[in-house]
Amino acid sequence: MSFVISLKRLSLFYGLSLFAHSAYAVMQTTPYLAMHVQPKYAKLNAMPYANPNAPKGGILSQSSLGTFDNLNSMNGKGSSTEGVNYLFDSLMDRSLNEPRVMYPLLAEKVSYDPKQLKDVTFHLNPKARFNNGHPVTAEDVKFTFDTYQTKANLGFQMYLSDLAKTEVLSKHQIKFIFKSKNNVEMPLIVASLPIYSKLDWKNKDFTRVTLQPIVGSGPYIVDRVDAGRSITYKRNPNYWAKDLPVNKGRYNFDQLKYIYYRNLDVSFEGFKSRQFNLYEEKNIRNWVTAYNFPAIRAGQIKKYKAHLGTPLDIQSLVFNIRRSPLNDIHLRKALTYAYDFEWQNKALFFNQNRRLQSYFDNTDLAAKGRPSASELKVLQPFLAQLSPIMRQGVLADWLYPISDATGFNRQNLLIAQKILKDSGYIIRHNQLYDRQGRAVQLELLMQQENPQRELMPFVRNLNRLGIRVNIRQVDVPQYMERIRHQDFDMMVLKLPQTLTPGQEQAQFWGSTAANESGNYNYSGIQNPAIDQMIAKIVAAKTREEVILYTRVLDRLLRAGYYQILTYGKPERWFAYWDIYQQPEIKPKLSVGWEYWWVDSTKAKKLDQSMTKHSSK
Repeated sequence: MSFVISLKRLSLFYGLSLFAHSAYAVMQTTPYLAMHVQPKYAKLNAMPYANPNAPKGGILSQSSLGTFDNLNSMNGKGSSTEGVNYLFDSLMDRSLNEPRVMYPLLAEKVSYDPKQLKDVTFHLNPKARFNNGHPVTAEDVKFTFDTYQTKANLGFQMYLSDLAKTEVLSKHQIKFIFKSKNNVEMPLIVASLPIYSKLDWKNKDFTRVTLQPIVGSGPYIVDRVDAGRSITYKRNPNYWAKDLPVNKGRYNFDQLKYIYYRNLDVSFEGFKSRQFNLYEEKNIRNWVTAYNFPAIRAGQIKKYKAHLGTPLDIQSLVFNIRRSPLNDIHLRKALTYAYDFEWQNKALFFNQNRRLQSYFDNTDLAAKGRPSASELKVLQPFLAQLSPIMRQGVLADWLYPISDATGFNRQNLLIAQKILKDSGYIIRHNQLYDRQGRAVQLELLMQQENPQRELMPFVRNLNRLGIRVNIRQVDVPQYMERIRHQDFDMMVLKLPQTLTPGQEQAQFWGSTAANESGNYNYSGIQNPAIDQMIAKIVAAKTREEVILYTRVLDRLLRAGYYQILTYGKPERWFAYWDIYQQPEIKPKLSVGWEYWWVDSTKAKKLDQSMTKHSSK
């Protein structure tokens, strides 16, 4: 039975009780973790987007690009395998419908003071087991987090930077102590990370790449590895947590398989010949024009659009503002007018994309229109610190420049020229010079798989402004090495965003991350107003506060012209061979394919049809 225990306000002297952190501390112990929201499903026996009676069996096979060499995704080395997260359980499991809500997994309950989040204690389920049969203990949890904080990559260590220490209270009780007292994200972060076996790593080096199976406690174990080409997982028949409410009707496939391909074209051909069954289509031209092959016409393949209530990925052109000439906000603003989304969308994307207008697009976190009264109140102390351009931007009804979609972008280029001229730039013989008389030249760094055709209109428009652009396409290792050391002028970025922003925003935009190798503040942003807004988001005590401070952060990021937000689409596109069924109710925050199952009748019919066709 689900329950909530709320301890009465304690007035004991400090130190007399485990829970007596202060005279005003009110510890609560709950079978869920909910940060300033009320959980909807605490009393349910199964999640609403699950079919508890879904049959088990069959295979879900998918594709991936490139190659892999590492089953340990948490050390940041090499290329980790797809699906490796299904080898591990975390302390609690996120709701696919509710931001900032988690339900029991390895931990059956949690104790914390929601008003003073300086520590949190998880009570492990005594039934929790690793896939080798050994119990999951607090020692394993401590080992995991101590390892993360000392041997994971620097970016991930920063993600856990507010974790002061991890203490074992008993075999089944683990306590996390934080440096701050109001970081509502930290309990969710520690609850969501994979837990490793201390014994399994006794004689192994966590920092090395490995394809040797790792002991986990998750629903799947490694079945077969074809190094660099494919990996297959099999459902663990002895999975200890299969009957927990978050897992009923979940993990229905006997096998999960990921097949690797060199590029998207080869991958698509593999899908058409049924080398795998589920394909996420990321090529707009394919989605619109290429699904007319025999299996489609025969009704053997279904197309599926997943509409999610999650932020669109941040897709952008990133300016490195650490060095000239892009350390000048006037130049960056002018370059924004050279990006012609309307023509690009019409000519290249069949009008299927939409222009990103926010770093939190497709959510209630996105700033729209002019600042509200509450936003203005938050902004007011920072306005005097901002440059005139940035101050104007944060107060504006923000909208990126719109072109006439003819491909000439004449009006916006005239505006860009005026911005440059008014700020002291001059053009001589079709070359732009800055205030010191230096020619403005830029290098655009791209991975080899980034299609040049999408950016050539932008490059041509920059040339019309007198800016010479060198496009430099490099392989993935060289690309990663260069951005890791901030060795670029402009680069193409795709970065996932979250519906529950927190400490990760410091990695994206915070001053400390700006000069840390391996972190995600590629632009090199060092702005005190942005730092303070991130701190307010992390400390927010209600969803309303998170929305308020995130919208202000959104305005600051846009007005700084650190990146040019490009495009996205508000749904994900899939095609699959028609052997799968889905629950009637779909989750809002995930595709949730782990709740799908194989329809054995459909699968048998399709196999017979394809066998008959191939024998002709």
